[in-house]
Amino acid sequence: MGVPVIGCDCEVCRSEEPKNKRFRSSVVVRAGEFTILVDSGPDLRMQALREGLREIDAVIYTHAHLDHVAGFDELRAFCWRKQEPLPLHATEGCMETLVQMYGWAFSPEMFVPGYVRPDARVIDGPFFYGDLKITPLPVTHAAVETIGFLFEYPGAAKVAYISDVKIIPDETMALIRRVDVLVIDALRTVDHPTHFTLAEALAAVEESGAKEAWLTHLTHEFDTDELEARIPANVHVAWDGLRILG
Repeated sequence: MGVPVIGCDCEVCRSEEPKNKRFRSSVVVRAGEFTILVDSGPDLRMQALREGLREIDAVIYTHAHLDHVAGFDELRAFCWRKQEPLPLHATEGCMETLVQMYGWAFSPEMFVPGYVRPDARVIDGPFFYGDLKITPLPVTHAAVETIGFLFEYPGAAKVAYISDVKIIPDETMALIRRVDVLVIDALRTVDHPTHFTLAEALAAVEESGAKEAWLTHLTHEFDTDELEARIPANVHVAWDGLRILG
């Protein structure tokens, strides 16, 4: 829901600490000449303005829940400067939902200059942007088909991004073993039917052997400084505007 939460007066929601202000989860990956956006959530406009994001080469989607796709129309800002359509990568199920939700964008008959012009590309395995290899990481999260991503670039840190997860299958865990950086869902402390708890996230970090991990998709249950003080030294609390250089 983002933090502060509408109508909530808890300490975290009332906090003046900037790291306790949380938009919905999303990241930008820059590698070589390419800039890749992961998900287009409802806060995309403000996130892009904050970061000075002017151009992207593609959008890749983890899944079709609203907190990851509801900013779709904001993608028009990244189509104005392009003659060619904007590549959108998603699983078959996620792409079907995007087409249902935003049929006007995908229909050739509805093409309007200045609006989102998608180049729909269904993810069926690893794909490349230049030397950047992007490998889908299937996970279990609710009833929708959900993936994370493994990013590999020559001479750079190997980064795995899994923002929404309840179960990491053995095949996916094998792909993220000993990654340099793992960004992982840690919604709250109390058990949740579709998201990792803090304890589950920490267990996944330990099992993966990741050198460094960042907790994301956090609710207002967590104060950044307080949480940072009680987790392992190689695990950190992500915040809005965080940049990880590798």
